[in-house]
Amino acid sequence: MLEKIKQTTEFLSSKMTEMPKIGMITGTGLGSLTERTSVEIRVPYEQIPNFPKSTIEGHKGTLVVGKLANKSIIAMEGRFH
Repeated sequence: MLEKIKQTTEFLSSKMTEMPKIGMITGTGLGSLTERTSVEIRVPYEQIPNFPKSTIEGHKGTLVVGKLANKSIIAMEGRFH
């Protein structure tokens, strides 16, 4: 289990220039937050090693890293059910 977490962390860290300070899950009604984000990277869940897939039809299933209101954020577009 720890090895899988390490693989996932290394994959995501290799794509980021800065470690996000704020994390969020954008469900229904919060999707516009990522539209206002200055996106550094956008990674579909299925490309992230050992990461669960979005289980709801219509959810984007994407991890977004960037800046929102000058804060470094990581956001999940779509959650797991």
